[in-house]
Amino acid sequence: MNERLLRTGLPTAISLATGLAVWEFLARGMHATVMATPSQVARRLAEMTWSLELPRLLAHSSLQFFAGYALSIVVALPLGLLMGRSRRVDRFLDPIVNALYSIPTVALVPLIVVWCGLFLPARIALVFCMTVLDMLVVVAAGARDIERRFVDVGRSLGTSRIQQVRHILLPACLPFVFMALRVGAVRALNGMITAELFFAAVNLGAAMKRSASEFDSAGVLAILVALCIAGLGVQELLRWLESRALPWYTRSEHG
Repeated sequence: MNERLLRTGLPTAISLATGLAVWEFLARGMHATVMATPSQVARRLAEMTWSLELPRLLAHSSLQFFAGYALSIVVALPLGLLMGRSRRVDRFLDPIVNALYSIPTVALVPLIVVWCGLFLPARIALVFCMTVLDMLVVVAAGARDIERRFVDVGRSLGTSRIQQVRHILLPACLPFVFMALRVGAVRALNGMITAELFFAAVNLGAAMKRSASEFDSAGVLAILVALCIAGLGVQELLRWLESRALPWYTRSEHG
């Protein structure tokens, strides 16, 4: 355990320390309204947390995060499995997915405004649009990567189609499913703050706009740091769940 902690924790600590040192060096040569130093951002982050302003804003913003993320999971997982395992479905959906994937998600904002307005439904829709295709592509690639001999062995044992899906396809796809969940979580977090900036400014988006209008770079950066911490926390939670659900895979992955 100590050796593993040293192997993974030490490079992370060195990387973070190097990044903070470079940030501090660059910020000291600029005015505070342009780039606040890490210590100034840390103080602002502590103030916003102590006053419960930041936890309250994060809690309100998380509604569209979880709603859009959950909708993406419901759509991406079954469709990805179908695309990966059925040539007909893949031939039918692949051109549509590629066409939608080539459109910048922000370009859909005017349509989302027309269809959903400016408030919560629009924010959920944008989170969904920014998340679902990335997850779909990863799951489809994982389902396509399953070796045919596993399915052939199942058929030789007389398993039904449902049993094949439950006992062969889904377990074999789980590493890719968790990868899709991690990718989707980051995209959903990006969609959450993008939606609050592009539509009616609320929660974290409103706080960022207010800080920007006051030339308060420490306030803007404090919210960005909070988003980074939230993203890392979600990633670590998903990694922990993966290590519990797929101990054989995580052991082989990390040596």
